[in-house]
Amino acid sequence: MSAQTAVALLLALASTTLTNVAYLREHDAAAALPALSLRRPLHSVQALLTDRSWLAGFALESGGFALYVAALALAPLTLVQSISAGGIGILAFVSARMSRRRLGRHELAGVLLSMLGLLALAVSLAGGSGEGSGGSTFEILLWLAASAAAAVVVLALGRRFGAIAVAEGVAGGLFFSIGDISVKVATQGGGRAAFAIGVIAGYSLGTAFLQLGYQKGGALTVAGLATLLTNALPIAAGTVVLGEPVPSGAYGGLRVVAFAAVTFGAILLARPDRVAPQSVPPAT
Repeated sequence: MSAQTAVALLLALASTTLTNVAYLREHDAAAALPALSLRRPLHSVQALLTDRSWLAGFALESGGFALYVAALALAPLTLVQSISAGGIGILAFVSARMSRRRLGRHELAGVLLSMLGLLALAVSLAGGSGEGSGGSTFEILLWLAASAAAAVVVLALGRRFGAIAVAEGVAGGLFFSIGDISVKVATQGGGRAAFAIGVIAGYSLGTAFLQLGYQKGGALTVAGLATLLTNALPIAAGTVVLGEPVPSGAYGGLRVVAFAAVTFGAILLARPDRVAPQSVPPAT
């Protein structure tokens, strides 16, 4: 593993730590605010920007984003995103500490899988890593458009079946993934700097839906689902669309295991907790 890649992975680890702590602070702040709505964007933005607690969380998230951009400039998208995916374990741990509760079995399993995935990723780096071909602009645009369309469909289904918090978490993750992929493409320079439009649109909509979801669901569920998709889709896009190579032989197999482990770990951590049925008071 080159020194450049090592620095990139350290930056990615610091980035995901800041970002996941920020998600928890933003959740607590947004949940305490009056109802936010996309139909009143200026009112909603004003409510967020005048809340010091939310601004502190957003400042942490912005710092994490700056570190993420620096990491992407030094290493392939799939490697950086895998480190970020493992950060959901940090989200679960800090969430449990802040709410003074123990992690459930599926949450503990998710943390262990995420950590094992990161370990497998570290070992697989001995097989080398590459930036890839950069991908076709048309295919990249098609991937981003499909992600946006999927977000619209998920939101419609969420409203129809009464799972709005889950749908907004998923939509937030889909839009964040658009932003992440656009960041990587934009750092290639030249005409691809125009993908900065995707960065702005993806992160703006992702942030908006995340705050809406925070008002309706728990931090680990909403932010966990968002984190899952924010990382899983760019990992897939790195290989499928951007042409980033996977090492051959045993190291390649280990790299695939690492990607799968952090993804399944995130799924376990993002699974909504079952709510115990409330007892009905006896009739008087």
